[in-house]
Amino acid sequence: MSQVLPGGAPLVHDLIGIGFGPSNLAMAIALSEHNARAGRQEAITAQFFEQQPRFGWHRGMLIDDATMQVSFLKDLVTLRNPASEFSFLCYLKSKGRLIDFINHKSLFPLRVEFHDYFEWAAAKVDDMVSYGHEVVGVTPFVRDGVVEYLDVTVRSAEGLAVHRARNLVFGTGLRPLMPEGVERGDRVWHSSELLAKVDGLEGSSPDRFVVVGAGQSAAENVAYLHRRFPRAEVCAVFSRYGYSPADDSSFANRIFDPGAVDEYFAAPEDVKRRLMDYHGSTNYSVVDIDLIDDLYRQMYQEKVLGTERLRFLNVSRLADVKERPDMVRATVKSLVTGEETLLDADIVVFATGYSQADSLGLLGEVADRCLRDDEGRVRVERDYRITTDPDLRCGIYLQGGTEHTHGITSSLLSNTAIRVGEILDSLLDRGLKPASDEARMVADGTGSTAG
Repeated sequence: MSQVLPGGAPLVHDLIGIGFGPSNLAMAIALSEHNARAGRQEAITAQFFEQQPRFGWHRGMLIDDATMQVSFLKDLVTLRNPASEFSFLCYLKSKGRLIDFINHKSLFPLRVEFHDYFEWAAAKVDDMVSYGHEVVGVTPFVRDGVVEYLDVTVRSAEGLAVHRARNLVFGTGLRPLMPEGVERGDRVWHSSELLAKVDGLEGSSPDRFVVVGAGQSAAENVAYLHRRFPRAEVCAVFSRYGYSPADDSSFANRIFDPGAVDEYFAAPEDVKRRLMDYHGSTNYSVVDIDLIDDLYRQMYQEKVLGTERLRFLNVSRLADVKERPDMVRATVKSLVTGEETLLDADIVVFATGYSQADSLGLLGEVADRCLRDDEGRVRVERDYRITTDPDLRCGIYLQGGTEHTHGITSSLLSNTAIRVGEILDSLLDRGLKPASDEARMVADGTGSTAG
């Protein structure tokens, strides 16, 4: 239910967060730490809405031996506040594993462990988030031609409710991307749902899996299925000769530095394009070198022993996939000869990446007040705030979908702690001060809700 003031007007939140993955979790923590230091008049009121029933981050890819690709120091808080009680080290201390982790001598925790850290942190700010609540639309609250507030319509088990905000922050994350014309089904999966789906095969004896893709998720899927089903053949299909190693060298990793965001934002468009071309290998369609070596070692060992279950169909693409009740027929086409190979498989897994969720789609007519560049992309200020027409007084912030303005860290964990600190500073610099209950009643419902 939405909170209302006397007279029936919704209570005004200083900030409403849409989505509650790692980015908006980090935002909630930054607000919590600010409010703990600030007086009542300087505190920021915020509420986050998440459609999932509980916190979850890529649960379908929490493979037991998969590790993070970023240092544990790039957690939710450390780069912004090294003394924070929400750090990964504080999590380890609370779990009694701090000394064990230090002795492990690794910068890269297990992915399942980092997810547990996220859940631990989310529980500490549980009062700021409503799970099982889906934001379905945003409308402007207009007074004298000026948009003073944004009304956020939220759907839950109790029905629809309206919450009013001075500012929004989108953290809606990524959406699984399938090739054009391919739909997910019982036997056609996206890698994001691997663990949820694979349990349904328990007790059966699959003969063949086909995994499409050349990135980290694809390689992890291949390795996991090969290990999990010791009698099944696993076929990896990709257009390259082999997996490309991720460039995680010290100099290349500077692309993830907070200062690199300033440089990228200020750079001309042609320089931005070159930087992405130069350093895309730090993140896109690349694989950890240790995993590449492990897969090659396994493939070679099977050739020596004459028990080949691990097959790599390289310089090829999946030309067609037809799902049937009892199997999937995959057509793999060589990019060199054009020769087609038919593979009847139990499951085809597409590790074909993700696309950014369409945040502006929720804004309705408010989106018409968001300015675009010459290529039709939304304009975003350095503080991650969408550039809007002057009559929209509310701030609309993006955590993700800003790669064209802020660079490769747009949707990555590497810069999350710094990013939320900059958004918090922006809220404060723009004169945001939570009003008293009396002042909040200015939103008394007398204005129009039409643009």
